Amino acid sequence: MSEQSHTVRCVNDNSWQSTLQDLGRPLLETTFVVIDLETTGSGPHIGAAITEIGAVKVKAGKTLGEFETFINPGHPIPDYIQELTGINDSMVHQAPSISTVLPSLFEFLGSHQETVLVAQNAPFDLSFLKHYSKVHGYPWPAFVVLDTAIIARKVLTRDEVPNCKLGTLAAFFGTQTTPNHRALDDARATVDVLHGLIERLGSFDIYTLEELQKFGKKVKKPKSGK
Repeated sequence: MSEQSHTVRCVNDNSWQSTLQDLGRPLLETTFVVIDLETTGSGPHIGAAITEIGAVKVKAGKTLGEFETFINPGHPIPDYIQELTGINDSMVHQAPSISTVLPSLFEFLGSHQETVLVAQNAPFDLSFLKHYSKVHGYPWPAFVVLDTAIIARKVLTRDEVPNCKLGTLAAFFGTQTTPNHRALDDARATVDVLHGLIERLGSFDIYTLEELQKFGKKVKKPKSGK
């Protein structure tokens, strides 16, 4: 897990900078952490646990760092989950517990004032992360959260994609990594999906985080030719 150095472009025109701040935070200048979990079941409320975490930090189309780790779930992984993910008990036997991993994960995520969390079907992943943060006494930061599945439903038509599953969106946008129910690979694929969606959002005059957050069910028709 490492974070590559990146260049920060300084702007000397204070009036232009103030205008930009008034308009909102440009999506192309926002730091995103795209996260994906593999688990032993559908939710922590039924005793399911995390087996793997993968996350990718990106900004302006560039990868700043990646986070990947197995998690010992504390109980056997069901057979159907092993078949789905390829993660078996021997792979997680000596892995750290979620309580051990949470501090380093929060360090990777960074400040909620800067980082925007992104996930495909975000409520699923967040239900686990918030649950275990609470169990182990870590306050959950007030991250802005974006869900690629929800954004896709707003900007893509049924003629383009029959559904908004990660595999379908990955095929549509031609992601470099094929989703395979492994946390880091799925996070990498979701990064490419996110970038494709941000490009599509320009057709709806959505260029800032604030505009995206207000992007409701009723949307404008995209500009002609885009």
